[in-house]
Amino acid sequence: MPVAEVPAAPAGTSRSTSATIQPNILRYLTSVASERGVDLRPHLEQVGLDETLMRSAALRVSYRQGSAVIRRALELTGDEHLGMKVGAAQHLTAWGLLGFALMAAENLRQAAETGVTYQNLSGAMVVWSAGEEDGGFAIRAELPDPALDPGVAVFLIEEALTSAVTLARLTVGPEFAPRVAEFAFPAPAHKDPYGAFFGCPVRFGVPVSRVVIDPGWARAPMPGRDPVTFASALETLDEQMASRRHHQELLEVMEISIAQSLPVVPSFAEQARRHAASERTLRRRLADCGTTYEALVDGVRRERVEQLLRRPELTLRDIAHQAGFSDERTLRRAVRRWHGTSSRRFREEVLGAEGPARG
Repeated sequence: MPVAEVPAAPAGTSRSTSATIQPNILRYLTSVASERGVDLRPHLEQVGLDETLMRSAALRVSYRQGSAVIRRALELTGDEHLGMKVGAAQHLTAWGLLGFALMAAENLRQAAETGVTYQNLSGAMVVWSAGEEDGGFAIRAELPDPALDPGVAVFLIEEALTSAVTLARLTVGPEFAPRVAEFAFPAPAHKDPYGAFFGCPVRFGVPVSRVVIDPGWARAPMPGRDPVTFASALETLDEQMASRRHHQELLEVMEISIAQSLPVVPSFAEQARRHAASERTLRRRLADCGTTYEALVDGVRRERVEQLLRRPELTLRDIAHQAGFSDERTLRRAVRRWHGTSSRRFREEVLGAEGPARG
């Protein structure tokens, strides 16, 4: 029976309307890029993240900010395995109290389940889940939006699974290796780094990205295990989750629901049913968050359009359909409202030298 499934509000699904992701990945990305001679500070500042903010423990970033910096880092470094480098550079201390709780867990399985349960506090930009599969214990990492920019998508999955294995080796021993590592994207041109790092069979083009761990490794004791400390840390984590849940989880769940449903937008009545609330109550809760359902839909559509405009093989008609617009004219009006320019001009800017826009 699967355990530690994704909670109601997956981590890292904050989109254009909510800045709720701890910037752990961006901090490590900045460090890794700097080692390769690339200074990401100007690009962080372009999305509103200066050095002072990046040092703040209270800083939260949006999914759009994180994706924009990752995309630029990939362009500047030219490293197709940059996600693996960032994942391999991490430590549990970057997760704050959650990392401390994981170190105090009884065994590797309990640590993984705890990470899934409190993933909203970890700064993850994927949706984590875990459970028994294929005779072992699987840790799964999925994208919050199927239309995510392909380069950013590969980076996030690489970073996620590499960091999971890195943290396991830092705690239960450097000889740790999964039974299998699987990636839900096509095999890259250079596959050797995957086998060299994971130390197990590696598969690509599968439905879900995951690492499967043998039961013996799942039971491996954590070196800092302490049931009293673990229970105390969970109490504090529960308090932190409760303080964030009222606003953050409502926005995140609704935004990912919209993104995964496009091109069809769920009706507000359907959203109210999903939240076991009346439409009036749900509108009031959104108002308390400082937004409306229409604004959430607009934000998710905007992010989807910006992702799709980076794919030169798509026409504006294709993009309008996939983002849930009735026609190209409606799409063009939306792009002008968002960016103050035409869809063609905006596309030329984001594509740069990749060639003329279609449509």
